[in-house]
Amino acid sequence: MVDAKYVKDKVVLITGAAGTIGSALAEKITPLARSVRCFDHAETELFFLNQRLHGKGQVAPQLGDIRDLDRLRFAMSGVDVVFHTAALKHVGLGEYNPFEVVQTNLQGVNNVIRAALDANVDRVVFTSSDKSVNPTNVMGASKMMGERLVIAANEIRGNRTTRFAAVRFGNVIGSRGSVVPIFAGQLLRGEPITMTDPQMTRYIMTIAEAADLVIDAGARALGGEVFVTKMRAINVKDLATAIARGLGKTKFDVKHTGARPGEKLYEELVAEDEIPRTRDIGRLLVVLPTDDNVMSASLNDEYRSHPLISGEWHSAKDKKMTEEEIFAYLGEHGILAPYLTPGGLL
Repeated sequence: MVDAKYVKDKVVLITGAAGTIGSALAEKITPLARSVRCFDHAETELFFLNQRLHGKGQVAPQLGDIRDLDRLRFAMSGVDVVFHTAALKHVGLGEYNPFEVVQTNLQGVNNVIRAALDANVDRVVFTSSDKSVNPTNVMGASKMMGERLVIAANEIRGNRTTRFAAVRFGNVIGSRGSVVPIFAGQLLRGEPITMTDPQMTRYIMTIAEAADLVIDAGARALGGEVFVTKMRAINVKDLATAIARGLGKTKFDVKHTGARPGEKLYEELVAEDEIPRTRDIGRLLVVLPTDDNVMSASLNDEYRSHPLISGEWHSAKDKKMTEEEIFAYLGEHGILAPYLTPGGLL
């Protein structure tokens, strides 16, 4: 069970609240918090989120953009906890629109930090990605810099008590724009599956696991940590076969398109230079800041009882889930349920 007591009777702000992770967080914490401010620039999605949360607790749907510092300052007045999930996340679009990624994923993070410090928020949790490790694309590079900004924020807070920490996701299976709805839609329409490369591997987690990671990180955070979930590695071609099996499609064609610009064939959870300062704390890994960080000494003392990891986390080298295990995983978590009901075709 994840410890969410720290949000009880508190005012919580979720940026990107209408997105996959933001809305999952909102649904989990709304019954506990005194008030949840759901902040997003997507009007229609925010409207539907507000409808889903009706009657579950006190919700304030707030239209706004994290690029607007003044709007964020207003939204954060009186806030205790911030979950920052707003981001531009699609690798291909980021390669084509790097200036927009900078505005949202970097300037937006900077705005969240400044607004949180101005409001003396208790804690801020930033959602990052495994693509931040040795990044080869604009989105991953922006997430790497976002992590650095958030960790550095602990050093510039002065006499404020705000704690800043980050969480590093793998691929959130079933989220909007992820490979599951793409493959499922193609299979249900009788189209070939478009697969970039048969050797491509990834780490995966469910939407619920991602939301739990954010909440758990908020409970544990002292300020300066990057929390990483221990995830299972898969080969994407095995995922495609398991999805087809789950949808009752015994025959399907595959079209290999080649890796997209900036896309790696594998993912890493921890960078090589982070291994000597990454500790195993159970179901999570925690990457501690470098020795020159103001939080380093106290964090090292706090986590000293936990063992350091012994090697890299690399999806191509890690043990992969078998096709049978992936099929069971999809069923256990209801990943394909939306595509097995009338109107589920995307």
